[in-house]
Amino acid sequence: MQAFEELLGDIGSIVWGPFLLIPLLLGTGLYLTVRLGGLQFTKLGAGLGLGLLRRRDKVAEGDISQFQALTTALAATVGTGNIVGVATAIGIGGPGALFWMWVTGLLGMASKYSEAFLAVRFRRTDAAGEKSGGPQYYLQHGIKHPIGKVLALTFAIFAVLACFGIGNMTQGNSIASNIEGSFGVATWITGTILTLATLIVLVGGIKSIGKVTAGLVPIMIVFYVVAAIYILAVNVSGIPAAFALIFTDAFTGTAAVGGFAGSVIMVAVQYGVARGLFSNESGMGSAAIAAAAAQTSHPVRQGLVSMTQTFIDTIIVVSCTGLVIVTTGTWSNTDPETGEQVSAALMTGQAFTHGLPGQWGHYVVTIGLVLFAYSTILGWAYYGERNVERLFGRPLVMPFRILFSLVVFVGCTVQLGIVWNFSDIMNGLMALPNLIGLLILSGLIARETRWYLKHDPKLLASPEEVEQFMAGRPEWTEWKAGDHIGSSDHEEIPGEPTSGGPEVEELR
Repeated sequence: MQAFEELLGDIGSIVWGPFLLIPLLLGTGLYLTVRLGGLQFTKLGAGLGLGLLRRRDKVAEGDISQFQALTTALAATVGTGNIVGVATAIGIGGPGALFWMWVTGLLGMASKYSEAFLAVRFRRTDAAGEKSGGPQYYLQHGIKHPIGKVLALTFAIFAVLACFGIGNMTQGNSIASNIEGSFGVATWITGTILTLATLIVLVGGIKSIGKVTAGLVPIMIVFYVVAAIYILAVNVSGIPAAFALIFTDAFTGTAAVGGFAGSVIMVAVQYGVARGLFSNESGMGSAAIAAAAAQTSHPVRQGLVSMTQTFIDTIIVVSCTGLVIVTTGTWSNTDPETGEQVSAALMTGQAFTHGLPGQWGHYVVTIGLVLFAYSTILGWAYYGERNVERLFGRPLVMPFRILFSLVVFVGCTVQLGIVWNFSDIMNGLMALPNLIGLLILSGLIARETRWYLKHDPKLLASPEEVEQFMAGRPEWTEWKAGDHIGSSDHEEIPGEPTSGGPEVEELR
């Protein structure tokens, strides 16, 4: 078993190494940022306004509101990565890893916009009348070449495997172990309650998930962020020094001991990018699955709303965790028994305990982690079921929901060393076909985005006005037709070739 765990670690180091996923992830985000004209900076306010204030496109087709699609995606991403993942990155890569998490988030906003745009652009209606979309569809139907189908099926397989790791067992294990440590509740009791709570929500499908996440996600984020802001306010004099350390360490690796400078910096980059993706999932393609269910009058509008998810997750929540850890100095604390650096699982808890009166910090982290992890379970359950539907058809969706709920109990009650390594690998393997697809389809994304924003730069157009200025555009006609197809699980888009030469025009 130890040999297998070491093998998984070696595979993970290749997937997340300096020659595969890290340059592809950052390169794709940078390339899309340039092609879209820095859209994540110029249209952030409009996207936040539509997603958080107006919340829905009236009279638009879809299963849930744009706000519910946003909170479902946030539910899946704001999880243990925002608490334990940040501590892991800083603990191994030094404070500079937080800088690379920010870079991943800022560039990832362009990737998140693009994949959400494509998810709505190529979404389908399944046998139950629900919208279904994401990389498992847009890679196949957007890339007019057999490679598109290969990428789509590869993504779907990795997504189903990943949902039981990153979105299920690891989250359940974090909940159960923290509740046991804080309140002395046996893991099997927590597992039983969590399994039933998960099953009750999942039986209702995306509409049930959307309602729960719309109520839960804002509360849990505000609860956690307010506590972090209090700590930062108390330690306000240390914030300038913390930022100086983060930026300096990102390029010098001064926090690490031993080794040569280049290797130290690479560790900061590697863990910053890896934990950044683990937290915000930009480029992974998962959040696009929730975006496809949104009630929206145009793919660009939901793309901009979904883009704000990465901003909220990384620039706000991750920053709060990271700055609390650095300003309180707990990132360099050592265990008095071993003399080694404190574990990531304890680092964030110590930081909040140090910054808040009494035991409040400990309870804030425990409650925050429970809420974050449970919401992640719900979000990833939906991601998993949409890919099960893509691979095997609608009849297996309900059995999947039941199985997924039961596996939560397993995660709560067993040790998961191998599962964590497996989850890291599946995350990376999910991202690979999606990032390749985003590069191939970047021309289509840029063209259709420019046209729409030329006519509705502030996202204020009504569905009727969108219909008017989009009338006659081939992509609009194709989207409206595809959006209404009651397609079977493996049905091709009418009139679209599924073989032949690559669609090179997409890259222009």
